[in-house]
Amino acid sequence: MNDDQPICLCFDVPKRKVIQFIRTERPKTPSQLSECFGAGTGCGWCRPYLKQLWESESPESETLPEADQYAKDRQEYRDAT
Repeated sequence: MNDDQPICLCFDVPKRKVIQFIRTERPKTPSQLSECFGAGTGCGWCRPYLKQLWESESPESETLPEADQYAKDRQEYRDAT
């Protein structure tokens, strides 16, 4: 996944915006990332990935699944819930 692809597919929030939010706002908990355009408040699929970015010392270097696989896995998650 590159930085311009959405990490939150429900609200189309790109990875880059989340990283910028982490750097500028310095949220104290991962749940505060929801203040970044609603990230993580839809289906919930992206929450583990948001937490991964939040916990990282260098979020821009975090490896996330490729966009196609990410979207496919999310669809399977949504179909199962």
